[in-house]
Amino acid sequence: MPQPERKLIERIQRLTRGRDGRFVGSGIGDDCAILRFPPGHHLLVTTDLSIEDVHFRRKWHPAKSVGHRCLARGLSDIAAMGGEPLVCFLSLGLPARLPQTWVDEFFRGFQRLARRFRVPLAGGDTSAARKITADIVVAGQVLAGKAILRSGARAGDRIYVTGELGASAAALKKLFAGKRVSPASARSHFFPEPRLAIARQLRLKNLATAMIDLSDGLSVDLAHICQESGVAATINAAAVPIARGAGLELALHGGEDYELLFTAKPRVRIPARIAGARITQIGCVHSQKDYPAAIRILDENGKARTLAPRGWEHFRKRIRKRR
Repeated sequence: MPQPERKLIERIQRLTRGRDGRFVGSGIGDDCAILRFPPGHHLLVTTDLSIEDVHFRRKWHPAKSVGHRCLARGLSDIAAMGGEPLVCFLSLGLPARLPQTWVDEFFRGFQRLARRFRVPLAGGDTSAARKITADIVVAGQVLAGKAILRSGARAGDRIYVTGELGASAAALKKLFAGKRVSPASARSHFFPEPRLAIARQLRLKNLATAMIDLSDGLSVDLAHICQESGVAATINAAAVPIARGAGLELALHGGEDYELLFTAKPRVRIPARIAGARITQIGCVHSQKDYPAAIRILDENGKARTLAPRGWEHFRKRIRKRR
């Protein structure tokens, strides 16, 4: 079972020791964290829940993977805004019979990713809970007026994605089928890579007009951009970069890829690779007056059909089971 709360907090302090002094004036050990924030920037704040048997299963996901994925979700949100992460906060609900070794491994996975991106753990909370519950809060920064929003897409813009899609959903599909999937063979699912370096280049070079991270599926997340920007979109099925072993359906609707989906003006040259990752143009943005359907998809014969959002959505009974 986990150690008593005071000892657990002290253990977390030891496991996550090491701060970036530019931003944290005071963190774990006081009632609040004190942050030094650079002038001329806006604060970005995101929060995400990771709940046992909803977002992960202990029999499938090693504790290191759960810790990594917990933080990666928040970092990916910061990337989607073109921001830079500063600090994070983590609140944990832990079952009484959970081994302390699981908690330690969780923090090893969490801290390994935190150190890579220089994101110190500045505080949080602990509590008893029936199932493991992790609530991550990540604070970041972006130059004032430079955040990349979902609402910036305009008719004529081109649509791009980073990396390949569907690998995480393909691994999850195998797990639901009772097959064994090792973290080494499916790193994009167990240890997803936040695309912060790509987002930084897109922001610095003013390449993207709108952006979102692909957490709920291409069909759902592109619909978010269309809704917020007041536009429609057409994507080419043949252009969608599909991960090996996935297929088009999983690439369109699978989710948890944590790649970036962004739009750019038609005359802007987008490199084929950014920060080592493949960049693929998959479609274009239209006026809603020209295309009543929010999203259309063209098949290999150029025939268009409506692409309805079918990714992950909490509390929606008719949606297919993903986790």
